[in-house]
Amino acid sequence: MVMWAGRFKKDIDKRTNDFNSSISFDQRLYKQDINGSIAHATMLGKCGIIAENESKKIIAGLKQILEDLETGKLDFDDNAEDIHMFVEEELTKRIGDSGKRLHTARSRNDQVALDLRLYMRDEIDVVIGLLKELIIEFINQADKHYDTIMPGYTHLQRAQPITLSHYFMAYVEMFKRDILRLKDAVKRMNINPLGSCALAGTTYNIDRYMTSELLGFDEPCLNSLDGVSDRDYVIEVASALSIIMMHLSRISEEFVLWSSHEFKFIELDDAFSTGSSIMPQKKNPDITELIRGKCGRVYGDLISILTMMKALPLAYDKDMQEDKEAIFDALDNVKMCLYTFIPMFASTTFLKENMLQASKKGFINATDAADYLVKKGLPFREAYKIVGSVVAYAIDNNKTLDILTIQEYKKFSELFEEDIYQYIDLKKAVGDRNVIGGPAPLTVKQHIEKIKQFLANEC
Repeated sequence: MVMWAGRFKKDIDKRTNDFNSSISFDQRLYKQDINGSIAHATMLGKCGIIAENESKKIIAGLKQILEDLETGKLDFDDNAEDIHMFVEEELTKRIGDSGKRLHTARSRNDQVALDLRLYMRDEIDVVIGLLKELIIEFINQADKHYDTIMPGYTHLQRAQPITLSHYFMAYVEMFKRDILRLKDAVKRMNINPLGSCALAGTTYNIDRYMTSELLGFDEPCLNSLDGVSDRDYVIEVASALSIIMMHLSRISEEFVLWSSHEFKFIELDDAFSTGSSIMPQKKNPDITELIRGKCGRVYGDLISILTMMKALPLAYDKDMQEDKEAIFDALDNVKMCLYTFIPMFASTTFLKENMLQASKKGFINATDAADYLVKKGLPFREAYKIVGSVVAYAIDNNKTLDILTIQEYKKFSELFEEDIYQYIDLKKAVGDRNVIGGPAPLTVKQHIEKIKQFLANEC
């Protein structure tokens, strides 16, 4: 029997029931649904809205259902409309009419809003834990590569010398922001919608502060219409997840490039690579390519939720059932990508000599040569033009800046002396960039210490 049978004169068509049903995907909310119901039943009993003994009977029944679901003793009923009705019907089957009192002063509208907030709060903790694990692995790698010189790029062209440690710590900053975004989202999400009922609250003298405290919310929502119709928190988290995927996709793109023979900066571990069905020499970076692809999928989840919400009048509309599959998919894919990327990254071999040889080409120490002239008294724009002419000459003669003779340098400026070679040395060029945020080993070490403090304090 459907819950609205008193109003309707016809049985629901099976096609309507199948189309309307959400049990196939919202069953994953079972733990949050049951915990929310336990808090609600506790409050009903304490406030005298239902008898204390019935409250205790309901709570005991709910706890047993939770245990049976987690041990596999109880299976979900695919014929149930949603997880809320499944739990309520199973409870009533077990404890009789007392189970029918659970829904007093509650609607599925505030119930689903509650369950989703609780679920996402739990899932965000998992994602933050994985991000922390990833940051720790980046720090571990950075500790090994303070002196590993590599070319930094702009426009995918060799630009200036940096270290591999400095490169790693750029991504650490991205993942740190991801953690902070998720934590900020939780602050706005951690508002209790329970008690909003369908849209207008209830005439029962409920205690919304009690359920908020029992469920770990900061406070109850202050408007019942907003309580059941708000999905900003879903959109905000989907946006934060999309940014995480964008960061993972960026480094995945770099790993795809770096693992090619054109770069050959890294060697991916065999356990995290695939081969070809026809070309025996191939070693493909499929994990990183899949992460790039799944980035677009998570973007799609965000756009789906935004589009679904854009024209909904207050308060609850059935369209909002579509938020769950999208946010579940986004969460699942972010977790899967992080779970797979972390050990792949940890097992990657970084080919330091190849990075160094690449750094010696492309004139990435040209800015240092210009700075050399500036320190001799030239305005930067003049120094820039002179060194540009030196680079053009070196290209024409198939040379690099470090093998030009001093006589060749002096063709362009008498300010060049023998100490120019020391000044354009790649190791010195990196070491001299010891401003805050620079690639010098000392500043990178200081950066790592700050991140360790962040992990200790924020996570």
